Amino acid sequence: MKIAVIGAGGVGGYFGGRLAAAGHDVAFVARGAHLDALLRDGLIVTSVAGDLAVRPVQATGDTREIGEVDAVLLGVKTWQLADAVAALPPLLGADTAVVSLQNGVEAPAEVAAVVGKTAVLPGIAKIFAWIEGAGRIRHAGGAASLAFAEWDNRPSERVRRLRAAFADAGAGVTIVEPADIWAELWEKFLFVVSFGGLGAVTGEPIGVLRTRPGTRRLLADAMTEIGRLAGASGISLADDVVAASLAYVDQQPEAGTSSLQRDILAGRRSELEAWTGAVVRLGDRTGTPVPVNRTFYELLKLRGA
Repeated sequence: MKIAVIGAGGVGGYFGGRLAAAGHDVAFVARGAHLDALLRDGLIVTSVAGDLAVRPVQATGDTREIGEVDAVLLGVKTWQLADAVAALPPLLGADTAVVSLQNGVEAPAEVAAVVGKTAVLPGIAKIFAWIEGAGRIRHAGGAASLAFAEWDNRPSERVRRLRAAFADAGAGVTIVEPADIWAELWEKFLFVVSFGGLGAVTGEPIGVLRTRPGTRRLLADAMTEIGRLAGASGISLADDVVAASLAYVDQQPEAGTSSLQRDILAGRRSELEAWTGAVVRLGDRTGTPVPVNRTFYELLKLRGA
């Protein structure tokens, strides 16, 4: 398949790198020193699932140099999404699939507002990965899984082909085929926002948060609020979603941190508004109390996040 990856960071760089290493025609859209390194040295991925190097790399800062593709992976942060969507038109053909992989529940609609729902495959990436240096991605653990589907969950040939392309990457990528992509999206939202918010407030990794009784209770309470918010938003989650999410927490690398926590610690722009901020906004909109998540949000805003 011919695939464009907009955003060659932890998500786009890892999954795009796996596709390129498997022999697919992958072009990365990047900028600055990261783009320069990709063109000069290739893409280097250091991974618990096996290292890889892609040389040479197709990379550019201009989507017009790529042309129409079968699929686009949007691997940018939520606050970069508007610029990424504006760069989509040269990549789009009649049946191009645009996979939104942002952390949050509002991104698919933001993309669809520009390219239409029929072009968008709402998606979920689960991985602990980040840019370690220009042209270099570090994958420290996590499921390294992807889930995506048509907006209405119907089977389609383009979804089948894209899942098959990722299957070519072998053990480095796990493909999840959810019955309901929206429930899957909210389940990830419940996990990452609770863990990300508490981790950013405390500055502690997931191993600490899950073992101290008090912080584990805060995790559970934050997750419970988001589960209620999902129901108020018309999304049906499993009755045991909080227990299952805590079990997933227990499977993660002890030193794992969220991108939100890493960005705030480093003084970079963060996704707080799309994560915890979205919980507060949607809570106000639906009349759902979210006191734990609201506390995380206010504390992080006081810190300038």
